Amino acid sequence: MDMDQTPPSLSAYVYSSGRIKYDKPMKVTSICNLDIFYFPFDLQNCTLTFSSFLYTVDNLLLGMDKEVWEITDNSRDVIRTQGEWELLGINKATPKLAVGSSLYDQIMFYVAIRRRPRLYIINLLVPSGFLIAIDALSFFLPAEGGNRAPFKMTLLLGYTVFLLMMNDILPASGTPLISIYFALCLSLMVVSLLEAIFLTYILNLVATQPPPMPHWLHSLLLCYLRATGGYHERSQKETRGSGPNLNHLPGSMEPVVMAAWVPGTNEANLNGDPRSTRAPLEQQAQGQSTVNLWGRLCLLLDSLLFWLYLLFMASSLITVIVLWNS
Repeated sequence: MDMDQTPPSLSAYVYSSGRIKYDKPMKVTSICNLDIFYFPFDLQNCTLTFSSFLYTVDNLLLGMDKEVWEITDNSRDVIRTQGEWELLGINKATPKLAVGSSLYDQIMFYVAIRRRPRLYIINLLVPSGFLIAIDALSFFLPAEGGNRAPFKMTLLLGYTVFLLMMNDILPASGTPLISIYFALCLSLMVVSLLEAIFLTYILNLVATQPPPMPHWLHSLLLCYLRATGGYHERSQKETRGSGPNLNHLPGSMEPVVMAAWVPGTNEANLNGDPRSTRAPLEQQAQGQSTVNLWGRLCLLLDSLLFWLYLLFMASSLITVIVLWNS
């Protein structure tokens, strides 16, 4: 209870029936335990209990001067000027408190309030959603140009500044769902930046000296390409009639076309030595296949992360709409 601020010279009215009326206004400050997991879409239930620990029901009975609906209407008029909370309703219960063999009278009020989330949506969710959407649109930037990674780094820096600024708005106790959302957004942006750096490194490495692809990654990529229709294996008859027996990987050049690129091919054919063209053709086709496979892998990783972004944004939007309407 705060300091007694009751105005002086209050009068007690004593009636001949023994009833005594003494009106004394009193301001009481109470603490309500809040469940902030669904912040800013949280619904709180606070319990206020009024009782006497000195007099039992034989000596003191508690009553109310007004009905609960009148108290609710008056409370709505008072709380209407404070825009953060909305009063949903007030309920009353009058259970007896048993302490040993003594019974004490008490009145319990259940106050249901709901936070108005519009301010937090505008200040927290909308800026975060815009930054995530811009980061998702950055996948349309060409990875080989080298501009995607600096752009994502700038977005990540801006999002970090945004998180530092919104720390004063979030509740200090507990871990609300919106904090998990911000952590997921930051994690996605970090993974997106790492993926852009990895793609830039791979594309630059492939352009200069393509490294051999690991066997497990090669098999996994071929299985995916076959499942999605990106790999078309030629029949045995067609393969036997096409000259050298090469692995026709996705995007690889045909042996006849590659033969035009090998220097000295016409001279070797005129001399009647086809074996002299087999080694350069196989080496050239193998190098081109390796480059194409690394390019397919980069494209696959880019598409996978982009669709993950779209799925995260769609699920976040649906969650916000459901929590706001519920």
